[in-house]
Amino acid sequence: MSNFAFNNPAFQKQDPRNVATYPGAPGVQGAQTASFQHASMDTAANAQLEGMYAAPPAGAIETDRMTVEDTVWKTAGLFGILLVTAVVGWVWTLSSLPATGQPNMAPWIIGALGGFVLAMVITFTSRKKVRPALIFGYAALEGLFIGGISAYFEVIWPGIVLQATLATVAVVGVTLALFASGKIRASAKMTKVFMIAMIGYLVFSVLNLILMWTNVLPAGTGFGLRSTEIMGIPLGLIIGVLVVFMAAYSLVMDFDQIQQGVRNGAPRQFGWVGAFGIMVTVVWLYVEILRMIAILRGSD
Repeated sequence: MSNFAFNNPAFQKQDPRNVATYPGAPGVQGAQTASFQHASMDTAANAQLEGMYAAPPAGAIETDRMTVEDTVWKTAGLFGILLVTAVVGWVWTLSSLPATGQPNMAPWIIGALGGFVLAMVITFTSRKKVRPALIFGYAALEGLFIGGISAYFEVIWPGIVLQATLATVAVVGVTLALFASGKIRASAKMTKVFMIAMIGYLVFSVLNLILMWTNVLPAGTGFGLRSTEIMGIPLGLIIGVLVVFMAAYSLVMDFDQIQQGVRNGAPRQFGWVGAFGIMVTVVWLYVEILRMIAILRGSD
């Protein structure tokens, strides 16, 4: 038997606002379910974000994008290959010295010609497809060349390799420090000047090589036109100083291109192209400094 008190119209007439807000009402149950789901989703999202923040930052492998760190490791790996084959070239060059009294120039020639061919192939094909194996081969051949020419010069001028190495490291270190600090940057105007100077240098080098091969130059000019003097100063020293500045700016261009590649989200494989560019420039710089020191010591 029901309580008559509930028969009062005040209890029987339901206020829609009261029903809607009553905890047990259907609408309220739906709202509570939605609020619970929303809170659960927020909790899961927060947990996911906390996990992302706690996890180490995504690197080149996870993103498959070019990074400065990954390019640095690739560059170090290429120079590691170069150093190993440079030792081979050094030993190979000096192997004939006890028997003949003359260094073996085979590593020098093989490394120089093979490295030049591979450098051209890499330069003109890397826009379509990067082939790390070719870049590894270039590093190995350049090692033979560097080891061979260094051993040859060391026999004639003892201690010259250490001098050239320290000078090269100094130029590369100063250039990198100035670039990292923002003191120097590549510009369109300077790049045009660099390209003109580079073409002039290549023409001079080819002409000098031809004159040396054909014995057109007089005896005693071991470095060809570079051995000729202008106001008592060997031409090779004047050109060498200019080339050192050109090589330093070439390094700036290499660093700038790597930075742009990282900024533009270039694929990770293009880190090999950046490492290749740095190696080409550093090898060029080392050889030029080696030749400058040889000219200086040869004129003493």
